[in-house]
Amino acid sequence: MKVGIIGSGGREHSICVSLNKSPDIKKIYCFPGNAGTSYLAENVSLNIENFEELKNFITSNKIDLMIVGPEKPLVDGIVDFFEKNNIKVFGPNKVASQLEGSKIFTKELCKKYKIPTAKFGIFKNIKETEEFIKETDYPIVIKADGLASGKGVYICNNKSDAELATKEIFNGKFGVAKNLLIEEFLKGEEMSYFIITDGLTIQNFETAQDHKRVLEGDFGKNTGGMGAYSPSRLINKELENKIIKKIINPTIKGLKDIGTNYKGFLYVGLMIIKDEPFLIEYNVRMGDPECQTILPKLKTDLLQILLACCNQTLNKIKLEWKKEKSLCIVLCSKGYPDEYERNVLIENLDKIQSNVNEYCFHAGTTKKENKIYASGGRVLNFVCLSENFLDARKKVINSINSLGWNKGFYRKDIGHKVINE
Repeated sequence: MKVGIIGSGGREHSICVSLNKSPDIKKIYCFPGNAGTSYLAENVSLNIENFEELKNFITSNKIDLMIVGPEKPLVDGIVDFFEKNNIKVFGPNKVASQLEGSKIFTKELCKKYKIPTAKFGIFKNIKETEEFIKETDYPIVIKADGLASGKGVYICNNKSDAELATKEIFNGKFGVAKNLLIEEFLKGEEMSYFIITDGLTIQNFETAQDHKRVLEGDFGKNTGGMGAYSPSRLINKELENKIIKKIINPTIKGLKDIGTNYKGFLYVGLMIIKDEPFLIEYNVRMGDPECQTILPKLKTDLLQILLACCNQTLNKIKLEWKKEKSLCIVLCSKGYPDEYERNVLIENLDKIQSNVNEYCFHAGTTKKENKIYASGGRVLNFVCLSENFLDARKKVINSINSLGWNKGFYRKDIGHKVINE
C-alpha cells in the first residue's frame, strides 16, 4: 500500500516510523515531512492548505490512504474534501473537528450534555472582559477560542495577568478573535487520555502526561510541549470507566445529535480532582509529544488499525501494548517559545543510537545537501522505553548529551511527579 502523512512535526515522524514497521507498506509520502521522515519516506513540498493540489498529487501517485497529523487541516475540512473526492482518509470531519477548533463549541456541548468541566463565561470584547476581571476571584483561566498551537491558554493569578491575556487574544495574537473564554481554575492533576474510534467502536489508545511549561518545575510560558511520559500515574479501571461514561460517550452522542460521526484519534485533556475527571479540552488528533511517547509502546500494526477505522471494522482489531514505561524529552532551540535562531546546523546526529527501545524523532528539522538544520522551536524528540521512568529519563538525557548541540535546551525534570530520585 501507498500511504501519505500530512504534517511536519515529531508526531508525524513517529507515525511514519510506526507505519514503516507494517509489512503491507510499499511507500510512504510525507507532506511536507522533515529531515527525519526523509530517511523513510518521500517528502513532498506542497502547500497543505491547497487541498486541490494535494488531491492531484494523491490521485496521480495512487496513494491508498491519507493520514492527517495536525489540527488545522482537520478544522479546515480536509477530511470532507478528500472523502468527496473518493480519497480514503483517517481523521475527523470538519464538524467533529470543532471540538478543537472552537473551545466555545466544546463548552456549550459540555453544558448541554452535562459533561463535567470548569464553570465558564464567554466574552465578546476587551471592555466586557475587563469589567469582569476587575470583580472576579483569582486564579482564573483565560483561553483563546480558536486554534493556538497549544499556546492560547493563560493561567492568570491577578488582574494584570488577566488584562495582558485579554489584550493579546483580542489584538490577534492567535488570529482574529470574536470571543474569548474565561474559566474557573480547577486544582487537581492533569492527564491526557486518548481514544481511537471508527464512529461505531471506541478503543483506548493509552494515557500520557504532557509538560507544557517551558521551565523546570512546571514554571514559565506555555509551549507546544516540552516532554511527556506514558502511562499516567493516575489511570485505573474505575477512573477510566468514569472518563468514558461521563465525558467521551456524551460527547460522541452530542456530535451524533447534530448529524455527525467522530472518526479518528481523540485526545481528552483532563483534570483529575479527588478521582473525578473534568474535561479541560479536546484535541482532534494525537498530541505532540504524547504521540511520540505512546506509539513506540504499540505492538499492533498501526496501518491495520487506521484502515479498520476508515472501514468501520475497529471492533475486529485487538490493540496490544508493550508493558514498559515510556518517557520523551523535547530538545528545543534556545529562545523558544519566544524568538529563536533558525537554520542552525545540527551535527553528530549519526552518534544517536536508535533501537527498539530508544528513538530520536525529528520535529523542527530540515535537510539540505545531506546536512540537518534546526528550523523550528521544538527540534528533536528523544524517547526511551524502560522498566521504570527514572531509567528511561537517564537514557534520554545521555542521548541528548551525546549529541552535544549547544544551540538547544531541554527540561531535565520531565516525569518529576512519577520519579522519586
